[in-house]
Amino acid sequence: MTIRLLLAEDQELVRTALCALLDLEDGFEVVAAVGRGDQVTDAALAHRPDVALLDIEMPGLDGLAAAAVLSHQVPGCRVVILTTFGRAGYLRRAMEAGALGFVVKDAPAEVLADAIRRVAAGERVVDPELAAATLAAGASPLTARERDVLNASRSGAGVAEIAAKLYLSEGTVRNYFSSAIAKTATRNRTEALRTADERGWL
Repeated sequence: MTIRLLLAEDQELVRTALCALLDLEDGFEVVAAVGRGDQVTDAALAHRPDVALLDIEMPGLDGLAAAAVLSHQVPGCRVVILTTFGRAGYLRRAMEAGALGFVVKDAPAEVLADAIRRVAAGERVVDPELAAATLAAGASPLTARERDVLNASRSGAGVAEIAAKLYLSEGTVRNYFSSAIAKTATRNRTEALRTADERGWL
């Protein structure tokens, strides 16, 4: 049986290389490849893949959000998150979004191929060390709005700009920052953003 694959990866060189690599595997057929997270669901509806390989960091919609949408819109398509970042927080969020597999990009090709086959068969595939780290790390302490304000601060935007973008008052934005700083045990919003990023909470 041929396993039909959808690949979502924003870096064209990586996307092209992965498509070529996967097409060389017996029993795999890449039926669609997209460079944006907000193209994933339409491509899945059009091509009906068995497995979608989703990068986390993509424009339009990140891979974790795309996985959640896909699990509702195309439930027959199983998801493998393929990422540079083997972070515990990302793994937890991937599983919550409905992904069955989580593979880091520096894994050998045979590991990726095996993960795809196992996920296609309905198994859950996660690196054991990363799974242990995820259990040890616990859930993210940040609320959705705290994540929003931290993400909005990436460009160096000020409180007023973030408040306007998120339709919040400036005082509310400051409160969310204070809470996020306390929860990450950091000194300022820049450190809070970096710490939350490193732990995969964003």
